[in-house]
Amino acid sequence: MSRSIRLFLPEPLFEGAVLRAPGAQSHYLGVVMRRKAGDSVSLFNGRDGEWSARVSELRRDGAVLAVERQLRLQSPKSAVGLAFALLKRDATDWLVQKATELGAGELWPLTTERTSAERLNSARLAAIAREAAEQSERLDLPTIHGVSKLPDFLAAWTRGRTLFAAIERQSAAFPPPAGEMSPALLVGPEGGFTQAELDLLGRHPFVEPITLGPRILRAETAAIAGLALLQAPPRG
Repeated sequence: MSRSIRLFLPEPLFEGAVLRAPGAQSHYLGVVMRRKAGDSVSLFNGRDGEWSARVSELRRDGAVLAVERQLRLQSPKSAVGLAFALLKRDATDWLVQKATELGAGELWPLTTERTSAERLNSARLAAIAREAAEQSERLDLPTIHGVSKLPDFLAAWTRGRTLFAAIERQSAAFPPPAGEMSPALLVGPEGGFTQAELDLLGRHPFVEPITLGPRILRAETAAIAGLALLQAPPRG
């Protein structure tokens, strides 16, 4: 059995809608996945759940898709977020992909005193997140915020929302499952936060230090491990 194909389209989804997918998605359907007119695909837009659609036409400049029936109702967007110090391009791309697969609802790229990169390609990261959402069967895309400096990010943080800061070589608890909370995970750069940054974090009551175990993890590994712990079923 060939695997199901899922596409993200921002347009409203409802029975009888006729939508046009852009050329890149038409190429993916016809050339990469070898689909043809009459074949079925699944569509989602982050608002209307998931819908079955039929390929009506495949052309180089776009595909025409006829929406037929709803497959899944829209689920609430995950309240768990991830704030991370920017890494080199490949590592940042990988992190955004895996965080999307794990269901992170928001991503905040940050610059810190030891950050090795200060720029990111927002369009590329949005495309990576979209493809990861299509593959992982989630029904929405994460919100990817613009790059901000760590002090500015902390100053703008929503009071009452816990920010779990993964800090190595410290005595602290593992992050608890999010449950009904809407927390976020903060992961620093390779080399960790500077002492000045640790002091800054300590001055904010919403920041809660956590540990991810006895070993020193790469920044991207720490982010994925922390997200997995936050989204685990409640223990008890």
